[in-house]
Amino acid sequence: MAYKAPLDDIQFLINDVFDLPTYWESLEGLEDFNAELVNAVLEEAAKLSEGVLDPIDREGDEEGCKLVDGQVITPKGFKEAYKEFAEGGWVGVTGNPEYGGQGMPKPLTIMISEIIYGASQSFQTYLALTAGACLCIDAHASEELKQTYLPPLYEGRWQGVMALTESHVGTDLGGIRTKAIPQADGSYEVTGNKIFITGGDTDMTENHIHLVLAKLPDAPAGPKGISLFLVPKFMVNEDGSLGERNGMSVGSIEHKMGIKASATCVMNYEGAKGYLVGEVNRGLNAMFTMMNYERLAIGIQGLGAGEHSYQQARDYALDRHQGRAPASTAPKGQTDAIVEHPDVRRMLMTQRALNEGGRAMAVYIGKIMDTASRAADPQVKAQAEARQALLTPVAKAFLTDMGLDITLLGQMVFGGHGYIREWGQEQLVRDVRIAQIYEGTNGIQSQDLVKRKLLPNGGEWMFSLIDEIDAFAASTSDKALAGSANTLRGLTEFLVEQHQGDPNLENASCVEYLHVVGYVLYHYMFGLQLDHLKDADSQLATNKRAVAAFYEQRILPRVNGLEQTIRAGSESVMGLATDQF
Repeated sequence: MAYKAPLDDIQFLINDVFDLPTYWESLEGLEDFNAELVNAVLEEAAKLSEGVLDPIDREGDEEGCKLVDGQVITPKGFKEAYKEFAEGGWVGVTGNPEYGGQGMPKPLTIMISEIIYGASQSFQTYLALTAGACLCIDAHASEELKQTYLPPLYEGRWQGVMALTESHVGTDLGGIRTKAIPQADGSYEVTGNKIFITGGDTDMTENHIHLVLAKLPDAPAGPKGISLFLVPKFMVNEDGSLGERNGMSVGSIEHKMGIKASATCVMNYEGAKGYLVGEVNRGLNAMFTMMNYERLAIGIQGLGAGEHSYQQARDYALDRHQGRAPASTAPKGQTDAIVEHPDVRRMLMTQRALNEGGRAMAVYIGKIMDTASRAADPQVKAQAEARQALLTPVAKAFLTDMGLDITLLGQMVFGGHGYIREWGQEQLVRDVRIAQIYEGTNGIQSQDLVKRKLLPNGGEWMFSLIDEIDAFAASTSDKALAGSANTLRGLTEFLVEQHQGDPNLENASCVEYLHVVGYVLYHYMFGLQLDHLKDADSQLATNKRAVAAFYEQRILPRVNGLEQTIRAGSESVMGLATDQF
């Protein structure tokens, strides 16, 4: 059951619903991205993903990565696939053209990521980490570092790596122990150990560029004493050639539940030469440029996995015959394809609705990101930056929560076969599970939404989004969407007003609140799609109306239960004393 990129829906969103080629005409550097170019790029991404990655993904899961004489060896076909993607310019699609990047619009690169994740979640982790590292270097490093490191990273000759976590600290990075000692030549000697380092080493490229969080000897305690350093695996000579091996090594690679073709390394830095990125003691500020990109990228992992799962489940349901459906018209003694059974339809429709709502939200956020980075009007730019900050944790957490739910439904459509390796569903479940955990667990994302993006400004950023939804609902006379917006407004007011009297409320309710935001946003996204198709008499329009109706009637009501949960407060959450657990 081969994966096929959902090009029709992606192109419909980019070219029609959001009419991004017209919008990009107003943004400097994006004027050339017309519909013809967009379609050509997406079709080529689909061709590579379907023809190169999908065929090697299962074998990559079976074989996994190996550590041989200190070198990580990726599964058969991955090195060749990476070379093919690199030669096609795909590693640098998000990159700054001044240093050899493609400079593509964010909605387009987001959809490219979905297509690649759909074919191989493991493979796309390498591309995503390199893209995030490049963004961080471009935003915060010196011109010398940019000139030296960005071109080969964009070319795909080198890979980018993010090194944050240590065995004793994960989310709370203030306690890291990795040290950076200043040297006479302006460099730093980095010593310490990091764990869970995705792509810390592979055989796919000739060099690996690590962005490592560390502390100077006199650094303040806590997160305000963290600095960021660029640490290459191999030193780089003045002419750009590679020199001696730097003082770093792979201690081991993790044996994981999923994404087994993605090397997760324990890294040892033993007096490795590094270079400061950004300002001293402001490493987290610089690293968040990369982390925020990765959080959106990981959200797209959930989307890609969900689409692949739906396609497999749909094909299986159309082919598999079992029992007779309640309204069967099959001749006596014959069975129906399981797609005729309402419960199977429920699962497939849920998968499809969550995929199509999530894809539209991802494109919507991509448009906001373009505005935030390229708008000429300072006020418009500032508003977009606020909206991007607000929705980043929603995109990461909600898309991956739904991604796991979708793959579990796909597995259930297969029944017992969904539990067997050869059918592929169990790998999708295992691979996507990590997406809820890494780059900040989804619980942390929900706390970020409420504690940092909602309460400090009294809900201003969220109310601005709700006002936008309200205005659209009024313009289209969509009473159901107006009701969704009103529910979100009421819950936002509740949290803003009640959290001071109940210090546990924000933490006890943040996951449910983030889910409400996600469900309401999906409702809005279906409204935008239906409004574009209001006069259409096509198969696309018929399908969208059916999926949107299912979403509104069978998925959106989840918000009602979440609202009750949030308004119940935190008392029952804290009901047991610590020693009673």
